[in-house]
Amino acid sequence: MGTPETSREPCPDRILDDVGGAFAMGAVGGSAFHFIKGVYNSPAGARLVGGSQAIRLNAPRVGGGFAVWGGLFSTFDCTMVYLRQKEDPWNSIVAGAATGGFLSMRQGLRATARSAAFGGVLLALIEGAGIMLNKMVSRQQQMMVDEAQANMPAIPGYMGQIPGLPQAQPDSSSGSSSSSSTDSGSGWLGGWWPKKKESEPTSSGSETKILESFDAPPVPSFEYK
Repeated sequence: MGTPETSREPCPDRILDDVGGAFAMGAVGGSAFHFIKGVYNSPAGARLVGGSQAIRLNAPRVGGGFAVWGGLFSTFDCTMVYLRQKEDPWNSIVAGAATGGFLSMRQGLRATARSAAFGGVLLALIEGAGIMLNKMVSRQQQMMVDEAQANMPAIPGYMGQIPGLPQAQPDSSSGSSSSSSTDSGSGWLGGWWPKKKESEPTSSGSETKILESFDAPPVPSFEYK
């Protein structure tokens, strides 16, 4: 599973993508909020009309504010990526702080510092939550793979291992040590006792021999020449 930094659009296209997503989120959320507020504040008999008018008047404004915030955030984020030449959560944290401070610049230095600190802390919480969620999901996936390997019966040809996953290589040291021990035993004791000949299977007329080639024999032709 990719991290939030690697799953986003590349930097030039990221600004337009974030502007559109922020505007849509602000417009939908603002519509729901102002519709409920307009219905509540309207008199009886005109509640739906008041809710629709509140949406028409306020939803574009809220969506535009979200779009400005998203565009500035993506611009600062791409600037940090260009300066640092890497993608990590620090880019988003600094971009959130810079966006909050830039939007409150007209209210004075104190308000700018307060908004910058709030934006940095908010983005730090969001990035931390995303990292923790990714770790939990990856840990659960690893546990599921381990349980599947433990409970899976042996498949012929795979020796109890799951196809498509990294397979454990057999240890060749034991085989080499056993072969070396047998060779050393035959070297030390071979001169005292003669080596026994291995029993060869007796061939009979009914024994079926396996052909070395898998090619079928030619089909006989019964045409008259």
